[in-house]
Amino acid sequence: MDSIIDQAKRKVGAWAESHKHVVLYDEESSTFLDVASAKRIRLSWRDLKDFEEKIHPETKDHYLVLLFENDTQIALVDPGGIAFAPSTENTGALRDLPPVVCLKDFFALKGRVDHYLYDHPDEPPRECVNLVMICIATLDGARAVGFDVGDLEGELEKSLNEIERRTA
Repeated sequence: MDSIIDQAKRKVGAWAESHKHVVLYDEESSTFLDVASAKRIRLSWRDLKDFEEKIHPETKDHYLVLLFENDTQIALVDPGGIAFAPSTENTGALRDLPPVVCLKDFFALKGRVDHYLYDHPDEPPRECVNLVMICIATLDGARAVGFDVGDLEGELEKSLNEIERRTA
């Protein structure tokens, strides 16, 4: 009988093979490439505790949830790519924060922030600050599961500085 890790590896490989438009998987290095963000994450198979195969409520497509010993989890989902829980460690509780996010969400929210800042010269609306906070929680969650998001944090910092400059 196959171990949970062997079963998960087979499922992950098959899922990634049929969803190359959202996630690429290199079996040799156990590395995923999140297509939307071009960010990589390396899996530690020895830390895998369990996995689940589920059906997306909107698309009816199968997706996989990988659960790790440190209580983190990632989901391989279409649309979205690699999904994870946001972290409110640095933001506190946030209104409108979904329980699962992906880096594709970050780019959509960051685009809205930049639209407010650069396409509307007046003071950015309060919603802009809330969007930045959700972006922070998303990046913190991404970091917690292994993504290197330093460059994205730098870009978000520029937007936050612009908000502070305009509202000071």
